Amino acid sequence: MENYLAVETLVIELLLVATLVALAVRRLRVPYTVALVVVGLLITFGREMQVALSPELILALFVPPLVFEAAFHLRVRELRENLVAILVLAVPGVILTTVIVGLLVAWATPISLGAAFVFGALIAATDPVAVVALFRSIGAPQRLTVLVESESLFNDGTAIVVYTVALTAAVSGHFNPMAGTVELLTVAIGGIVVGLGLGAIVAWIIGRVDDYLIETTLTTVLAFGSYLVAERFHFSGVLAVVIAGIVCGNAGPKGMSPTTRIVLFNFWEYAAFLANSLVFLLIGLDVSIPALIASWQSVLMAVLAVLIARMVVVYGLGWIVGRLRHGIPMPFQHVLVWGGLRGAISLALALSLPLELGPDRELIRVMAFGVVLFTLLVQGTTLRFVIQRLGLIGQTEAERAFETVHARLAAAQAAARHLEQLRQAGSVTPRTLEALAPPLQERIASLIEDERGLLAANPSIQADVLDTARRELLRAERSTLLELRQDGVISDDVYYELAAHVDAQLERDHDSDVYMQNGGSADSVAGVQRDIDERHDRAD
Repeated sequence: MENYLAVETLVIELLLVATLVALAVRRLRVPYTVALVVVGLLITFGREMQVALSPELILALFVPPLVFEAAFHLRVRELRENLVAILVLAVPGVILTTVIVGLLVAWATPISLGAAFVFGALIAATDPVAVVALFRSIGAPQRLTVLVESESLFNDGTAIVVYTVALTAAVSGHFNPMAGTVELLTVAIGGIVVGLGLGAIVAWIIGRVDDYLIETTLTTVLAFGSYLVAERFHFSGVLAVVIAGIVCGNAGPKGMSPTTRIVLFNFWEYAAFLANSLVFLLIGLDVSIPALIASWQSVLMAVLAVLIARMVVVYGLGWIVGRLRHGIPMPFQHVLVWGGLRGAISLALALSLPLELGPDRELIRVMAFGVVLFTLLVQGTTLRFVIQRLGLIGQTEAERAFETVHARLAAAQAAARHLEQLRQAGSVTPRTLEALAPPLQERIASLIEDERGLLAANPSIQADVLDTARRELLRAERSTLLELRQDGVISDDVYYELAAHVDAQLERDHDSDVYMQNGGSADSVAGVQRDIDERHDRAD
């Protein structure tokens, strides 16, 4: 019993630390996951902490929510448009990374060739958490976000499959190319089949159920169940979760009510937040700084090998993709190279190394931790600068001018309200009021005219302002409905009916925004909105 209480206490402490870090980074321009790793390192400086989690538990507990949440939000249309580039980077790219890193590490460190290939495989999987969070905060191009997130989803599965093959060869001492290829295909195809089957079944059930609690539970069962079923048959659990998430995320919501969609998306966003928080905090807790310092030369060579392999894969395969279809723009390739961070999957695989690997096992783990720390602390903190230098983000002069005028107007109106409060409280004399109020009102009137002029000259900004205001009004309506229900003014049936109507309007606004982000023109929004309305009407 005491062990269970100790584990529960540790989890609560980690969640509290993660919450405090999340609050702190809101004021700092530091990726959330990077801050978690740093905090974990600082905690270990204060006192020794042993987090006894088995590698199998880390994979089975943390990987499904991380992978499923990203796959569930991935739209098939976006995936199809970039499928060639994604698959080239995620399949041949992982294999090429394994080979390049393995050869360089075997040449530059004391590790044997077989063990070096194991290291190359476990470090090949990229982690998009910090990168995608940065993209969303700075408004990076939608296609770049899709490329980074989709490549990571698929190369997670590929890397684990390649890792299994490489580990078997390293432990047994011999490698049969034909047998390895057959095993690779069997594990991958088996995982895909499991994901397709279970995802289709759950999506079919969701289409015939209208209860957000049941539907949320079904997706939870699907995320963890598809992983466990695939692993039970010795297939790729990660690929099963990826495919199940894509199938359910694209087929399931068509039969959901708007309320269920919002609840479901919020639930998985929260689940992914918890998993990410714990995983990256555990990375910081598990890293041994003295071991990294003692093996700094091997760690440095491992970092260089990973960077070289990433450049060869992205630039080399990117050139090939450009000769086929939907080439990757060169600025995007630069971001893909520097944004190829490593994280949870690499850590879990490093922790799962068996004792049969011999004396190379500990050095591989140290190098893996070193690479993960470098990518998070160095690449993760400088990626924003790289994106800005490449000109992939940035406000137009009109947007900056509107923000400036709007902020000045809001500040002036706040000053006017405060002056009125002082007048009502008798804290200012009439003479002071006469001296301060007219100039302030003139400034407010002038700023209002400037704001109107900017909105009239920039319809896109005006549309954004109207959409934001409309969504805030809808959220206020929904909040009031919830208060009425809690106070017993309206019944549950009336609440669900009215809330579903508000949620449907919120969803229509969201779908229109996504369409515009993906390249839709303003002239065609009305037609697309009609299509969205018809789809939601059929779903309702």
